[in-house]
Amino acid sequence: MTEHCGLVAVLGAPNACKSTLVNALVGQKVAIVSAKAQTTRARLMGIALETLGDNKVQIILADTPGIFEPRRRLDRAMVSAAWEGAQEADAILLVVDGRKKKRDYLADILASLKDRPERKILVLNKVDSTAKEPLLIAAQELTEAAGFDEVFFVSALTGDGVPELKARLAALMPESPWHYPEDQVSDASERLLACEITREQLYRQLHDELPYDSAVRPESYTPRKDGSVEIHQQIVIARDSQKGIVLGKGGSKLKAIGEAARKELAAILGQKVHLFLHVRVEENWADSNKEIYEEIGLDWVK
Repeated sequence: MTEHCGLVAVLGAPNACKSTLVNALVGQKVAIVSAKAQTTRARLMGIALETLGDNKVQIILADTPGIFEPRRRLDRAMVSAAWEGAQEADAILLVVDGRKKKRDYLADILASLKDRPERKILVLNKVDSTAKEPLLIAAQELTEAAGFDEVFFVSALTGDGVPELKARLAALMPESPWHYPEDQVSDASERLLACEITREQLYRQLHDELPYDSAVRPESYTPRKDGSVEIHQQIVIARDSQKGIVLGKGGSKLKAIGEAARKELAAILGQKVHLFLHVRVEENWADSNKEIYEEIGLDWVK
């Protein structure tokens, strides 16, 4: 068996379901998913395995933040992380929501991709809820705009087309020793993964009530002698008026968020989890706290 290994950058606008696609390619959850735009913040590596003939292939998927028009420091850091994820990739996937008829929002991304030397693959997603003819028109127009080498039609949610895409990516990976052990599915540390799971529950349970500028910081991650793990995290919000939203009546909302995150973490880690959350108000942290950027894997961008 010959080992092959390569890097695939997964790009797209917010809400194209890039993280859902990465999870589907890996075969288990490695990236958090939310209906809220710009859920992915830092570049996260998902690691997918495939066997093609005599080749054992490791596909390293860089799940990047959505590319959009940045207005704030946090936005600029996220867009920078997205394009960094495409550097020296063996292939670039542009994931596009196939349901959207207007695609003006993709103009800058397409222009940036047009002259890039990497192999470019267009992935039209959400085909399970889209008519065929508009998809074919979109594929032709987008290919002409950015010079895509190949087009795939998939539904990351149902899995339609995902095995074919995965097999093609595996075929594109160069002969190389694997970069990660066979049983590793992500480059995220357990501390960071735990924070991401809590942040996902924040978004799921508070929806539009909680503005985008919230963060979850790791405080401690301590294995106990009985085989369980004790995790302490800090939920950072930008305004005092948001505190009641996160806490809920008598602390009920914070308790529900913590319980849901704890259950999911226990399932992922395969061990009992003791999760302790508390809320801290730090006004304008997104413009002033460099340490939080480092903790969530983003560069401090001016």
